[in-house]
Amino acid sequence: MTDIILDMIAWGGYFGIFLLMALENIVPPIPSEVIMGLGGMAVARGDMAIVPLVLWGTAGTTIGNYFWYYIGRNIGYARFRPFVERHQRWLTMDWRDVERLHTFFMKHGQWVVFVFRFMPTFRTIISLPAGMVKMPLWKFLVWTFAGSVIWNSILAWAGLFFGSRFTVLDRYVGPVAVGLSVVIIGAYLWRVLRWQPRSDRHQ
Repeated sequence: MTDIILDMIAWGGYFGIFLLMALENIVPPIPSEVIMGLGGMAVARGDMAIVPLVLWGTAGTTIGNYFWYYIGRNIGYARFRPFVERHQRWLTMDWRDVERLHTFFMKHGQWVVFVFRFMPTFRTIISLPAGMVKMPLWKFLVWTFAGSVIWNSILAWAGLFFGSRFTVLDRYVGPVAVGLSVVIIGAYLWRVLRWQPRSDRHQ
């Protein structure tokens, strides 16, 4: 994974960072932590500058998240109901749960989009409901960019700080990411097995 990212950065420079960060949000298994960290290493070597690195990376993050926002906006909130009612067990929610989430998102959506920028996996997923509730595009882009520029700055500065030692950290990023994925999948399967429709819960 690291070699692929390094090759892309060597080939495209800042544009390579942009493409990688866009793909990271469309195909989450590409880790932004490694992309921006290796970009920070390039800054340490004098091959890049920190400000353009962060801005190009954040632009890629924003475009990648817009992809899912666009899909959610075109699906729409109302058209989502038949899907929920058909697959409520696997979604572990019924339509009333969706309505409650919709109301919450309408009130606090901008803060949710901002805060979720700092959370693995969720920072991509949150773009879908943002589009479905038709959050104004300018708000979505502003809050996505604001949260992303902070997070990407932290990652880039970490790469700059650790310098060549960042490749050592990469050995641990993969196993930790796999471990977290196993925990998340296990928790989801447990929820699926225990989930009951709302009508059954009140009997």
